[in-house]
Amino acid sequence: MNEKVTCFIPFGTKEETEITINELIKSDLVAAIYVVGGDEELEAEGINVLTLESLTHGKTIHAIAEKTDSEYVFIYTKTSALTLGQLALDRFLKVAKDTNSGLVYSNYRAIKDGVVENCPVIDYQEGSLRDDFNFGSVLFYDAKVLKEAVKDVDTSFRHAGLYELRLAVSARSEFMRIPEVLYTEEELDTRKSGDKIFDYVDPKNRAVQIEMEIACTEHLKRIGAFLAPNFDNVAFDEGDFKVEASVIIPVRDRVKTIEDAIKSVLAQKADVDFNLIIVDNYSTDGTTEIIQKYAAIDNRIIHIIPERKDLGIGGCWNEAVAHESCGKFAIQLDSDDLYAGESTVQKVVDAFYSQNCAMVVGTYQMVNFALEEIPPGIIDHKEWTPENGRNNALRINGLGAPRAFYTPVLRKNPIPNVNYGEDYALGLAISRNYQIGRIYDSIYMCRRWDDNSDASLDIEKMNTHNTYKDRIRTIELKARKLLCKK
Repeated sequence: MNEKVTCFIPFGTKEETEITINELIKSDLVAAIYVVGGDEELEAEGINVLTLESLTHGKTIHAIAEKTDSEYVFIYTKTSALTLGQLALDRFLKVAKDTNSGLVYSNYRAIKDGVVENCPVIDYQEGSLRDDFNFGSVLFYDAKVLKEAVKDVDTSFRHAGLYELRLAVSARSEFMRIPEVLYTEEELDTRKSGDKIFDYVDPKNRAVQIEMEIACTEHLKRIGAFLAPNFDNVAFDEGDFKVEASVIIPVRDRVKTIEDAIKSVLAQKADVDFNLIIVDNYSTDGTTEIIQKYAAIDNRIIHIIPERKDLGIGGCWNEAVAHESCGKFAIQLDSDDLYAGESTVQKVVDAFYSQNCAMVVGTYQMVNFALEEIPPGIIDHKEWTPENGRNNALRINGLGAPRAFYTPVLRKNPIPNVNYGEDYALGLAISRNYQIGRIYDSIYMCRRWDDNSDASLDIEKMNTHNTYKDRIRTIELKARKLLCKK
């Protein structure tokens, strides 16, 4: 093979950077190595230093295109030392050439606190629009595609340059995952999965998120999937409901928390009639008995044990929504959580009418099992705007809580019968046609503890969750493209 590779790496410490350089220069495929940032003199000869901003800066992405005079581009995104596997560059190049892919990436190993772990990554889909998609830290681009795609990268971006490059390449070419371990890196972020999932709503990351939203929105416009802020009207006159609102709790084996959840609903003070529908999915730990105790003393509680035994959280919701006792508005409460005050139900109902929306999403507070606030505290999802929220929703990992729905619309949009991502899928589908209302007061307490479904996931489970949500995004993206063609 006569093809060559131009390599770009960020400057870390002098020692770490030189380790990475020495790994790269072992290969005859390397045409040039550029170190981005840093002003220390490196001992390796023939190394080019780009005194630019970080790899995420739009100007850096343009410089990469300008400096590349080879068939392929290798970008390493971490500052820690990189160790390449046997003939790794040869493998990247061969797969890129054989498949004519714009971007090739692979599985890897990560050293975490001195322990080496295998890190399989997942296939990229058309709907993999989230900016935290894990490619690993080695990105292998076709230079011709990269040079064309860089035309869409905004040079003013400080944080979203690399993300916008990826989106622009994806619009022009396929991505290919190599299901082989081709390198080893050091993992510096060793937090549990449950601690990482809220990074995108951390206030200190707000500037980053604004740029990411702009980049994603422009991409949606380029590929014909952008939805302008034109929404269907909601008349709120469908159906004949016995009560105005129903709080819905799907539950299975939550004896430690279900009583708190029930009490928080019964304590609600509202100007409208409401009830509580609990779908008890064959609990065996004493949860059923607690529900029965409260249902015996308060006729607002409807205790459902479904006939089906194959229901996930989404399926339990479908059972509740289809029930004759379901109110005009269906309001979510997880069996782990509770409402923050006595006015949550009323605030949600008011939001439907004042904002003419088919779905309402509130603001919540992160707490531990003892209901003490924990980082990142209040999650208000201010990245959701009336004008662009439904477009940005394709990039982020969730919409917030509590979630509430106009029941006639919900009945027309059955919820996927799964235990993860069902709420996100529903929110995307509803937002395609309707406005989603927001409440920015904290009205919900999200309890984080070891029994949460996403508290501490191994990489295989995390990959399963991410693959499912990406598939949901892909389905929604295709639906929006069709809608835009009408």
